[in-house]
Amino acid sequence: MSTDSSELHPLRHRPARHASPTPPAPPPDPLRSNWRAVRARSWTGPHRDLRLLRRACRRQRRVAALVALGYFVVFLTLTVAFPSVMTAPAPGGLPVGLCLALVQLPVTWLAVLFYEYTARRHVDPLARRVRHRTPHPHDEQAAP
Repeated sequence: MSTDSSELHPLRHRPARHASPTPPAPPPDPLRSNWRAVRARSWTGPHRDLRLLRRACRRQRRVAALVALGYFVVFLTLTVAFPSVMTAPAPGGLPVGLCLALVQLPVTWLAVLFYEYTARRHVDPLARRVRHRTPHPHDEQAAP
């Protein structure tokens, strides 16, 4: 039994993806037109906001993950490379390894708090800006 996917996904018109019967327009003359203003406009608009939002989210995830996982990797490396240091008694009488393991929980909580702080401070305003500039599908259906 086979299915024809062309019925499920009809072809959409994609401009500039086919041979055009008209010749392409010549490039603009830089002396006569304001081609720099047109080029500068491509960096603005909703796509710029989405790029900034994605960049802020990526940066936020990287920093939070590196803080939490970085501390864990340092703890594991110290455990494997210097077991005598990890078994030495700390000032409170507990071994240094146990103290470092117990500090891992607050470090993880600090990473979570930092993640939430940067989300509220940097990512949420960008998300609000994108949300306000994007037309909602239910608004388009309500319009006649």
